[in-house]
Amino acid sequence: MSRLRDVDPILLSAVLALLAIGVAMVYSAGAIYAADVRGDEMFYIRRHAVFACLGLTAMAVTAAIPYQNWRPWTYPLLLLVGVLLVLVLVPRVGVTMGGATRWLRVAGIHFQPSELAKLSLVLYLAYSLEKKQSHIGTFAIGILPHLLFSGLILALILVEPDFGSTMTLAAILFIMMFVAGVKLRHLAALLAVGLPASWLVLMGAEYRRARLVAFMDPWAHKADSGFQLIQSWLALRAGGLFGTGMGESSQKLFYLPAAHTDFILSVIGEEFGLLGVLGVLALFAVFVVRGVRICLGAPDLFGRLLGIGLSVLVGLQATINMAVVTGLLPTKGLTLPLISYGGSSLVLTLAMIGILLNVTGQTRRRTVLDDVPRNPFRIPSGLGRPRAGAVPDAPVPVGGS
Repeated sequence: MSRLRDVDPILLSAVLALLAIGVAMVYSAGAIYAADVRGDEMFYIRRHAVFACLGLTAMAVTAAIPYQNWRPWTYPLLLLVGVLLVLVLVPRVGVTMGGATRWLRVAGIHFQPSELAKLSLVLYLAYSLEKKQSHIGTFAIGILPHLLFSGLILALILVEPDFGSTMTLAAILFIMMFVAGVKLRHLAALLAVGLPASWLVLMGAEYRRARLVAFMDPWAHKADSGFQLIQSWLALRAGGLFGTGMGESSQKLFYLPAAHTDFILSVIGEEFGLLGVLGVLALFAVFVVRGVRICLGAPDLFGRLLGIGLSVLVGLQATINMAVVTGLLPTKGLTLPLISYGGSSLVLTLAMIGILLNVTGQTRRRTVLDDVPRNPFRIPSGLGRPRAGAVPDAPVPVGGS
C-alpha cells in the first residue's frame, strides 16, 4: 500500500482494539496459571507480546504488498501447506498436545500448519474462482476442482484431529463459492450431501460424541466432559452486567480450563460483565461488516473474493468461539482471534489482516465509499463510482440460479 492514508481507520482501529484487549486479558487470565506451571507469572504475557509484535510487523509487510502479487504464490503456498500438514501426521515429527497432533516444533516454537492452511485456502479459492469465472455455472469446472483441492486440505486437518477448523474452512468454501456466483442449485446439492456427512464425521469419534453429549446436558457430566462449559457459565454469571473488575476473576484460579486460550471470553465476561462481552462482539462486527462492505468495491473479482473471504474467516472463527463459550455450540478447540494466547494463530491472523488492509486500501483509492451499498451482503449492480482515471469493471453475480 503506497499511502498510509489509504488504510481504513475504522477497520484498523477495530483490529488494534481487539489486539490490546488480548494483551491485557492474556496477562489477567494467565498470570496465576503461569506462575504455578512455569514459575513465572510473566511467561505467557511476555511470549504473547512478542508474537503480537511479530504479527504487527507481518501485518505491516503484507499491507504494503499489492494483493495482486499473491496470485503467483497460490499453488506454491497450497503445496507447502499440504506438505506441512502431512509432516504433522508423521510419528515423532508432529507434536501432540491435549490429545491432538496439530503442531510442528520449529526453532523451539510450536507452529500450527492449519493456521497457514486458512490463508492458503482463501487465497486459492479467490484465485481459482476468478480464473474459472466464465465457467462458474458448470459443476465440472465451477465446483469440482475447488471441492477436490479444498477437500484434500480439509481431510488432512480433520485427521489431526481438528474438527473445528475443518468445519470453519468448509463454511468459507461454501461462502466464497456463493459470492463468486456458483449456481444455487449446485450449492443446495452440496449442502444436502455435506450436512449428513458432517454429522457422520462428528459422531465418528468418541471424544466428539462425548462433547456433544456434554453440550446437550452439561450438568449430567459436570465432573468430566461438561466441566469446562459449566465453569464458563459460572464465570459469565459472576460477571453480571458490569463485571468484578480487571484481575478479579475467580474462575481463572484453576477452575476454568484454557482460561487464557479458548475460554478467554469467559474471563472477559467475569471481569467486565455483559457489557465487556458485548464490546468484544461489537468490535468483531465492525471488523467483518467494514471489511466486507469495502471489499465489495475492490478493483477486481480476485480482490473481492480475497477480502470478503479473509473478513468472514476471522469473524466466523470469533463467532464459533463465542458460541462455544456461551454454550450455543459444543466445544471446538478454536481460539478467539486477536485475543486468545497463541503464537502461529496470532501472527498469521495479523498477516491475513494485512492483506485485507491492502485490498481495502486499493478500494478506497479507487472508489467513493459513499457509493458502496449500505447492505454489506448485497453485491451491487455498480460497485461505487470510480475516481478520475479508474476503469470500472463488470458487476459480479452472486448465487446464480
